[in-house]
This record gives sequence, structure tokens and C-alpha cells, in this order.
Amino acid sequence: MTAPKAQAQTLGVVLVTAPNKALAEAIARQLVETKLAACVSLLPVASIYSWQGEVHHDDEWQLVIKTDLAHFDRLEAAVRALHPYEVPEVIGLPIACGSLPYLQWIAAQTQSGAVPEN
Repeated sequence: MTAPKAQAQTLGVVLVTAPNKALAEAIARQLVETKLAACVSLLPVASIYSWQGEVHHDDEWQLVIKTDLAHFDRLEAAVRALHPYEVPEVIGLPIACGSLPYLQWIAAQTQSGAVPEN
């Protein structure tokens, strides 16, 4: 089932990698507790990347964060406050379509994560 256009435009997935499971869990818990994420899935990954002129191969944890991208700036700030990397991965991807009940659940769970208007 395709989501209504208005919902699909604001909901998304944010990808973040963390150096260990404990930090990945801490970031995930913080984001869910503050309503910046509806759900965070954690997966062990092997990352090969270039950093400061050298190729590195590290075991990391991938966070797949389901959220409302309207909160991206606050979500990124929360990740950066907890993250030890100088340049952490924080990449937002829009959800083009999805199961309507699931998208409605994401929207409901992240609704109070909105910054109050003055």
C-alpha cells in the first residue's frame, strides 16, 4: 500500500554508524525516549572507508532510525552529542512509500518530538 503523499514526504530513515553496541544502544534509547525516533534497528556491520588518507576496516553497528525528517536537525544534534567520531555518519533518506499503518505509527510516535512553536 502506498502512503499518502504528505506523509511520505516527511517520514524517513536516518543511518548512523557507531563504534560499538553499547553506544549504538545508548543513541537508540535517547532518540526513542525523546520522540526523535519511533524505532531504531541495530545491525552489526563491517565498514571499509577512507579517513585521513588511510583505508580503514572496522566492525561497527549500523543504526537504522525510523523518524519524521522534520526533526532531522535535532536528531543530528542528539547523535553528535553522544558520538565520539569527529565526523559521524548521519544520513537522512525519505520514505517514498510504505505500509500506511506503519507510516502512521512512525508519525504518531515522533509527533511530540516536534519543537514547540513560539
